[in-house]
Amino acid sequence: MVPAQAIYAAVPISVLIAIGFIRKWRSRKWGKCLTDTCLRGKTYLVTGANSGIGLETAKALVRRKARVIFACRDIAKAKQAINDIRKEQPTGGEMIPMQLDLSSFESIESFVEVIKTGFHKIDVLINNAGVVVPLSCDEKTKEGFEIHLGVNHLGHFYLTNLLLDQLKRAAPSRVVVVSSTLHERAQIDFNDLNLRGEIERAKKGQVKARHNLGYSNSKLMNVYFARALADKLRDTGVDVYTCCPGFCYTNLFRLSVKWYHYLLMLPVALMYMKSAKQGSETIVYCATDYGIEGQTGKFYRDCVEYDSKFPFKKEEEIKLWNISEELVKARKPL
Repeated sequence: MVPAQAIYAAVPISVLIAIGFIRKWRSRKWGKCLTDTCLRGKTYLVTGANSGIGLETAKALVRRKARVIFACRDIAKAKQAINDIRKEQPTGGEMIPMQLDLSSFESIESFVEVIKTGFHKIDVLINNAGVVVPLSCDEKTKEGFEIHLGVNHLGHFYLTNLLLDQLKRAAPSRVVVVSSTLHERAQIDFNDLNLRGEIERAKKGQVKARHNLGYSNSKLMNVYFARALADKLRDTGVDVYTCCPGFCYTNLFRLSVKWYHYLLMLPVALMYMKSAKQGSETIVYCATDYGIEGQTGKFYRDCVEYDSKFPFKKEEEIKLWNISEELVKARKPL
């Protein structure tokens, strides 16, 4: 007869093994970048390269011998990340830490000035950095923009436009815009891009922290930006790709998701949540795979083209571009 203790122990172990097999089976559908071409002589610029998906992306590029610029808000963390990678990859590509705060136009301009002085061309710009902050915090950028609008969209919009000459000199070159399928939940109100109404509702507890319209909207803005940029750069040799890393375990949502949410979500997370490395595969694919060269303007997830469910409108795309230009020039919210 089997002891009761053995049965009690066997049940959870069996469940964990079953979940492990399911996760293994599901991970086969998660894309993997199979391109391993040597990137020696090419310069990649990755925003937010010191942690999470950005760090894993940088590691993959360094392993392929690329020169990688770590454009990070915290220069100390960028240097630490580089030291850690160098220990793992003593013969990998060159790594350069540089300070960039996407919440400040002045910081972006200073960063670009240094880039233009030190680098004649940029082969690939990867707009990866992003923030998720509960709307109830009412956090703003240095210029007073709602934080998601200012960092996730306007910061990268301004940075990319300032680096177009460097990208064109490197043609065939690329811009990779990291978005999310959460853009399909967006509801952009051009009369309230700074979400004053939604923020006030959040402060009153009428909006759940996990349902962050600011983040979803910024991810849609990323897609619209990439689509418009692809059209503007057509026939220049600069391709533009948008991608979604998928549902990944990183510290991006640390301010919105509490510890008990992770416990409640544990079974789902074990089967569906990717690691940061797994999430970086599609970014690396868009940044390095020669098979998609020339297919500018497309959206990728799991290393294959993704057909978004969002009803994109060309007039909204043009309107967002024009307003973004106005906001950057005015340097203050409308």
